[in-house]
Amino acid sequence: MLIADDLALAMRLADVADEITMDRYGARDLRVEGKPDRSPVTDADLAVEDAMRAVLAAERPADTVAGEERGGATGSTGRAWLVDPIDGTKNFMRGVPAWATLIALLVDGWPVLGAISGPALRRRWWATRGRGAWTQAPGQQPRRLAVSAVNSLADAYVSTTDLGLWVRHHSRQAYLALVDACWESRAFGDFWQYCLVAEGALDVVAEPIVNPWDVAAVQVLVEEAGGRFTDLSGARRHDSGTALATNGLLHDAALAALGGHHTAGTPGDDVTFPQ
Repeated sequence: MLIADDLALAMRLADVADEITMDRYGARDLRVEGKPDRSPVTDADLAVEDAMRAVLAAERPADTVAGEERGGATGSTGRAWLVDPIDGTKNFMRGVPAWATLIALLVDGWPVLGAISGPALRRRWWATRGRGAWTQAPGQQPRRLAVSAVNSLADAYVSTTDLGLWVRHHSRQAYLALVDACWESRAFGDFWQYCLVAEGALDVVAEPIVNPWDVAAVQVLVEEAGGRFTDLSGARRHDSGTALATNGLLHDAALAALGGHHTAGTPGDDVTFPQ
C-alpha cells in the first residue's frame, strides 16, 4: 500500500541526489567508466544510488530497493523502490543540463509513485496514483499537469531518444513511419520527453529499448496527467523493454503507425492501483 509520507520521502531522496549531482556536474575530476553494455557510469551515479539506498534502509527497512547501478530485483509482491541515479548520464558528462534522478515506488510490481528531479533544468516533477501529476520550479508554486488535446498524428509533435537505437533494437522503418505520420519530430531523449508529454508540450514519445528504472516513474506521471503509457505492443507495463507514451488520444494511431497492436489480457491492463 501507499503510505502517506512516501511522497515526502521521495522528495527527500531527490534532495539528497541533487546535492551530490550538482556538486559533480561539470567537475574536472569526474570519473567515468564503461559498463558491460557500453553505457557510461560516473562516480556521481554510484554516489547518488548509494546515498539513496542508505536513506531507504533507514526509513523503509522492509521495502526492497533496486537501482540501475547496484542492481536488485523488485519482485511482483510487496513494496519496492526503483531508482535511476542519473538518467541521461551522457548529457551529464558533457555538460548538457537534460539529466535527472528518477525515483519510483512499486506496489506488487506496479508503479504507484514517481518523482523526477532535474536540478540543472531547475525543475521537479512528481505524481502519485489518484492525486494527479505536478511540476515545480524553485521559488514557484506547484503546477498541475495535463496532456495535450491534439487528436491527429498529422498535428502531433513526436520524440525519441536516438534514431540509432531503432536500427539496433527494433525497426528504423517503423519509427520513420511514425515520424512521417506526425507534424514534427525531435529527439529530446530520456526522461525529459515523457515529462514534456505530461506537460502537453509533446504528444508522442516512442522508444525501442528501455529499462524498468528508465520509465517506471514517468509512467505514473504521464498517466496521472491524463495520458497513456504502454510498451510498443500496447501492453500497459513498464518492464517489457520498450515504451510508448502519448496524450491518450493518439495512442492507438501511434501503435498502428509503428506496426504494434494491443495485446488483450496482458498483465497490468486491468490492474487496480492502490491509492
